Amino acid sequence: METPNYDGRIFRPVGNPPGAPTGRYHQNGKLIWAEFGGGRLHFGRLVGTCDADGTIDASYCQLATDGGVTAGRVLSIPGYTNDGTLTLTENWRRLDGSSGISVIEEVDPVLAPPPPESLPG
Repeated sequence: METPNYDGRIFRPVGNPPGAPTGRYHQNGKLIWAEFGGGRLHFGRLVGTCDADGTIDASYCQLATDGGVTAGRVLSIPGYTNDGTLTLTENWRRLDGSSGISVIEEVDPVLAPPPPESLPG
């Protein structure tokens, strides 16, 4: 498997459900960061590093539309679907102790999250 470069890629939960949060990823060498929003999220940020295999080790913080703030760590492992779509299997653990696994996939750039300055105040 080729090591992906994440710069400019857009990800959403597998199956592209309506109203799902969407993230725009950026990469500079080993450094990774992303902004995401949509659905139940006003806005979120992710910052971390990427190893030689494309695995992302990062921390995140997000603000929900109900005012709740969630933060935690995530280890995202790259893969590809049968049709060649890039996926990330996210093993996450929140600061409150909850944990789980989510899978996101690359989607068309038109689904990119809005910039934070366009969010309601």
